[in-house]
Amino acid sequence: MRYDVVVVGGGSAGCVLANRLSEDPTRRVLLLEAGPDYRTVEALPADLASGWAPAFSHDWGLRAEPAADGHVLELARAKVMGGCSSTNATAALRGSPADYDAWAAAGNPGWSFKEVLPFFRALETDADFGGEPWHGDGGPLPIRRYRGEELTGWSAAGLEAAVAAGHEPVEDHNRPGAVGAGPCPNNTLDGVRMSTSLTWLAAARGRPNLTVRPDTLVDRVVLAGGRAAGVRLAGGERVDAGLVVLAAGAYGSPVILLRSGVGPADELAALGVPVAADLPGVGRNLTDHPLVRCAVPVRPGPPCPSFQVVVTWRSSLAADGDLLDLHALPGRSDLAGAESPTGATGFVLVGLMKPRSRGRLWLRSADPADPPHVDPAYLSHPDDLARMVEGLRMARALLRAGPLAALAAGPELAPGKRVADGDQPALAAFVRADVSPYHHPVGTCAMGPDPTAGAVVDARGRVHGVDSLVVADASVMPEIPAANTNLPTIMVGERIAAWLRA
Repeated sequence: MRYDVVVVGGGSAGCVLANRLSEDPTRRVLLLEAGPDYRTVEALPADLASGWAPAFSHDWGLRAEPAADGHVLELARAKVMGGCSSTNATAALRGSPADYDAWAAAGNPGWSFKEVLPFFRALETDADFGGEPWHGDGGPLPIRRYRGEELTGWSAAGLEAAVAAGHEPVEDHNRPGAVGAGPCPNNTLDGVRMSTSLTWLAAARGRPNLTVRPDTLVDRVVLAGGRAAGVRLAGGERVDAGLVVLAAGAYGSPVILLRSGVGPADELAALGVPVAADLPGVGRNLTDHPLVRCAVPVRPGPPCPSFQVVVTWRSSLAADGDLLDLHALPGRSDLAGAESPTGATGFVLVGLMKPRSRGRLWLRSADPADPPHVDPAYLSHPDDLARMVEGLRMARALLRAGPLAALAAGPELAPGKRVADGDQPALAAFVRADVSPYHHPVGTCAMGPDPTAGAVVDARGRVHGVDSLVVADASVMPEIPAANTNLPTIMVGERIAAWLRA
C-alpha cells in the first residue's frame, strides 16, 4: 500500500505528527516505531506507567565514545511508543523566550517565542494557570505542579533552602522571565506519566486513515530523482509514500539520513554509501545538557515522586542574552545500592542548560543493526566546566543548609569530604569524573538557511537538496533550550505539523 505520509519514529514529536497529519481523513498516514506499543495505561509495564521516576527498561542501548579516562557513558534513549515521553521524569519546562528568539535570529522565520507561544499554549491543559496569557487550558497534555502537602520532606526542604539562599520564589517556571526556585511543572497525572502515546496518539488510534506499526526498524529513506519516495525497513520491505517525515530523535534521525546517503560526502563514501546529498551538518552540532550531582545518605522512605521542585539561575559566565544557564533539582532515591550506608540518597542534581560544547555522531557502518559512534563532547568547552563547578558549589551549599542538612543520615557521599569547597582543581576533577547525560540531545539535523554552514533542514524542517523529506524532532533545534527538552520537542512536532497541513 502506498501512503501519503510515513512518519518514522513514534516518540515525543512522532505521535504528535501522526495525530495532526491524520486529522485530514483523505490523507493516509503510517506511523513506524522500532519499539513495542502499549496502547493503554493498563497495558503499560509498571515503570513506564509511573511518572515518579525515569524508566530505563525500554532502551536502544547506545553508548558514548570512551572519555579520556576510558569511562563510557550510557546514552539512554527510549525504544517504545511515545519515545522518551514514555520514560522521562515528566518535567514540563519550556525554556526562556530568548531560546526561541535566537532560533529565529539565526535565519529561521516562524520560530521566535511570539510565534511558537500559540503552539505551547495549544499543547497543554495547565491545571494551575490554564487560560492565562502564557498558558492553555484545552490541549492534550495535562500539566500541574506539586504544592503544599504534596511536597515530600526532601523537596520542601530543598525549596526552603533555595529561597533562604536568595533565589527568588517562582510559582510558574513557564512564565516568561521566571528565574528562581519553585514547583516544577510536570505531566504526571494521578501518578501516571502522560506520554504522547497516551495523549496525542490515543486520540487518533481509531481513525481508519492512520496505520500504526510498532516493532518496525527503518533502515533508510528511499530516494529517487532527488526526492523521497518512501522508506526501506530493516528486513528489506519497501514502503512507498509521497512524504517522509523523520521523527526518530537526535540520534535516530541523522543516522537514517546518513544510511540514505544524505550527509558528509567524504564520510559516506568511505563507508561505501552512495551520496545522494552532500550535507556536512548531518550528525554535527550535537548538544546535550551535562549533569553532575551532590549526594548525602538519607533514611529510606515510602515511594514518592523524585523531582518536584526546580531552581534556575544565571551563572557568572552566562552569555549575553541568556536569562539562565544553570538549574538544580533536589531529589531522593531509595535505589542507591552500596553507595549509601542507608540504601537511600538525597541529592541535588545540577544541569548546565546552555552548554557551549558541541559533539557529533557518525556511522559505524551502513547496517541498521549497528549503533552509531556518538561523542557528546561534554565539558569540551572550558566555560562549561567552570560553570558546572559554580553550580556544584551552589548545590553543596543547599545540601549543607539547615532544611536539607537536617535530613541527612551521614556525611556527604558526593563529592565527599576529600573535595574541599575552595579546591578548584579537585572540584573540576570531580565534575569531569561524575558528569553524566541529562538525556536531552538536540541539534544533529539543525535548521538554518545555509547547508554549507552546517544546516541540514530549512526553517520548515525540509531537508536541503531533497524533496518530500522532512525532519521534525529535537534534532532540528539549532541551539538547545534552557529547559528539559520534552515540551520543546512536542512543540516542534506541532509547529511543523501545522506547516505540513497548510
